[in-house]
Amino acid sequence: MLRESVLGLGGDNPLISLAVAVNILAGITGSASGGMSIALATLGETYLEMGQAANIAPDVLHRITAIATGGLDALPHNGAVVTLLAICGLTHRESYGDLAMVAVIFPLVSLVVAIVAATLFGSF
Repeated sequence: MLRESVLGLGGDNPLISLAVAVNILAGITGSASGGMSIALATLGETYLEMGQAANIAPDVLHRITAIATGGLDALPHNGAVVTLLAICGLTHRESYGDLAMVAVIFPLVSLVVAIVAATLFGSF
């Protein structure tokens, strides 16, 4: 059910669907590499077919996948976030706002810019 709902996102642009799927999986696992590996293992062939049908080069699909892993992977339950805060002697309350801007919001904005660029200009 989740697979079909994610594949339906983005209308005619599979890059949007791909970005959302990878971000959701990275957020759930708390890991960029975990989100990417699950997404590509379960949906990789499907997105490759969707990309070919939409005349999107495989390198663009890969680039968007790689950029998408860097968004929701840094949610508060991420091991690196917990470790960083412990080493710095800070709590989530004290510093997660700053971390969220740098590790979640900015990467998501860059992902949107990359999707728009890839949609308008193709491979870059």
